Amino acid sequence: MQRLTNIDAAGEGKLIRPLEDEIFEYPWLYAVEVGRWYLTQEEADHIREYLLRGGFLMVDDFHGTYEWAGFLESMQRVFPERPILEIEEDAPILHVLYSLDQRIQIPGRQVIRRGRTYERDGIVPHWRGIYDDEGRLMVAINFNMDLGDAWEHADWPEYPEPMTALAYRFGINYIVYAMTH
Repeated sequence: MQRLTNIDAAGEGKLIRPLEDEIFEYPWLYAVEVGRWYLTQEEADHIREYLLRGGFLMVDDFHGTYEWAGFLESMQRVFPERPILEIEEDAPILHVLYSLDQRIQIPGRQVIRRGRTYERDGIVPHWRGIYDDEGRLMVAINFNMDLGDAWEHADWPEYPEPMTALAYRFGINYIVYAMTH
């Protein structure tokens, strides 16, 4: 992000556990492989408070029916009353800086070895979210894709450049949206 924008991001990132009060010092959090999450009720309550105070969570790099079920179980502890919805084409997050009308599956690095863009039974990519009472997106859910790998492997000549470029646009839109909404 620092290479492509003026956003002052935490260099290599920072690991923050759900129960740490330090979570409230960061307006944007990124979590990967959330299909293997098991949030305790105390952790879920802390994340809920973070999100309702204006925090933003982007989740990424989880695939297929099994991992969706694991993620859903934990998120239902965070927000049992809030549905997870598909992000609509005209949603502000998709147009806050870049107009993201192209939604293709952004694969992990396995695309290079296997020649396919999906993992497990996660053939169809989904951009989903959880909204607050005012319609602000609090949780951006990138399901059946791996934007993080596209960022991480952007300099690999073997990784498809169009997917890296699109992944960066999504990430930048998410961050700009989180900072302005």
